Order: sequence, then structure tokens, then C-alpha cells
Amino acid sequence: MVLSHTKAIMFDIGGVVLKSPFVAIAEYEREKNLPPNYLNVSIASRGPNGAWQRFERGEIPLHEFYAAFSKDLSDVDSGNEWFRRYCLRKGLNDEVELPAYLDIDGRDLFGRMMRKGASYDVHIVTAIRKLREAGKWRIIALTNNFGAHIIGTAAGISDSELRFLGWQDGPVPSGVRALFHNFFDSSEVGLGKPDPEFYLHACRESGIHPHQVIFLDDIGRNLKTAKELGMTTIHVPIGGTREVVKQLEEMLGVDLSVSNHGHGHDGDDEDGSDLAKL
Repeated sequence: MVLSHTKAIMFDIGGVVLKSPFVAIAEYEREKNLPPNYLNVSIASRGPNGAWQRFERGEIPLHEFYAAFSKDLSDVDSGNEWFRRYCLRKGLNDEVELPAYLDIDGRDLFGRMMRKGASYDVHIVTAIRKLREAGKWRIIALTNNFGAHIIGTAAGISDSELRFLGWQDGPVPSGVRALFHNFFDSSEVGLGKPDPEFYLHACRESGIHPHQVIFLDDIGRNLKTAKELGMTTIHVPIGGTREVVKQLEEMLGVDLSVSNHGHGHDGDDEDGSDLAKL
């Protein structure tokens, strides 16, 4: 059904426009013989005072984040308790073997996540470009990220460290920012998802109301807030962007799909999403 009242499409970046960093976390968990989602649960369960969340809001510099992130993820007492609760909520086997000790290198893990997320999804980017060409909707990014203000000589980050992170063009490549009319980065605004104020700030700055927005994200708690505010939501699973674009087409009544010509490929990579380098 076409949603004629829609005035804006709001996209998450990592896991939607760019490849999901969760792929790198899953690989790291396998290397450490950790249960699937163990580190994800630990990151999320820290709440607003966790190193990851503080870094996303631009409250701590990069090297301080590395140390705090390592400490957070190496805390097996909290991590194990949170994972047991997660298993109970999800109806999973809570008798899985949990670590007695962890020494997580936060820099190594974060670097893997950033490098893994340096490629874009051709289905989503094609859809955004076609939406821009149509000229009927405002195209907005709402991302928990690490804005450009944290990099460069003023932040004390060397060129070699930027290369290690794949950040030669910044945490969000300029080509990605250029896709959007408005780009709201948590570390620049000082707010982050799922805080409702972050969504409302983006709406106010863009001159729209929440009920006029279609919001795409890969994380359930972020979608939950958007839905509670009155936005139409679309969940973007890893490997599911082709189907997501079809949903968006039905909501907007336009063709947003990748054509069989004009693109280098239409195949899937290892996690099911079509990706290419910007």
C-alpha cells in the first residue's frame, strides 16, 4: 500500500547503507570461542555509560575509548550475567559455556569493525539515488557514529591509525554523506539512538513530523523508538537489503531496484548483501 503522507525517508548508516560491523563482531566471537552475540549483548547492556555509547556521543577521544572498550568487554562478571539474561529473554540454552576470563583488545576489535563496514550496499545506495532523482522526499541519515570532529591532528590521531581504521576519508566517507539532504551523527549532535530526542531533533531540523517518516534500521531497539514516535519502520536484516528495497517500493509506489545493466555486479557477498567500494 502506497503511503502518500510520507515526506521523508530516514536511514541508519552502519548495517543499512554500509556493511554491518556486526559481521566483524561475529567473526571475533568465533575466534575467541564465545557464544554468538556475547559481545553484542555486553556492548548493548552497558547502557548510556558504556564506552561504546559515550564514544558515539563524542564524549571521549579515540585512544581513551580503546582502553575503556577493552575494559568493558573483558568484564566477564557483568558480561556473563547479561548473556544469561539475554538467553532467558530469547528462550535460548542458558547452559552454554561462558568465559571465566577475557582479555579483549578493544582497538583490534574496533578496527576490524570499521574496516568491515567500509563497503556500501548496492541495493540501498541505488534506492537512495533513485529517491533523490524523484525529488519527492527528503532523504535523511540518522546514525550512531563517530563524526569527523574526532579525527585529524587536533585529535592526536596519526595517519597510520586512520589507515588502520579505514578512516582516510573520515568515519563516514564523504560519498556517503553526499547521498543525503540531512545527515545527523550522534557524536556531532550529542544524542544517540534509541533516545527519542535524537529522532525528534532530526525531524525538527528537517521540517517534518515523525508520522511523515519511513525509518530503516538494523537494530530492534532503534526501530522500537521510531515506531513509538509514529514513524513507519522497516527492519534491515543482514543479507536482506534486496527485500527491504521491495518493501520501500511498495510503500512509495516507485521503482528503486538495481537494474541488470549499469552496475558491475548483482551477486551476493558472504553475508548476502551486494556490496561495492565507494
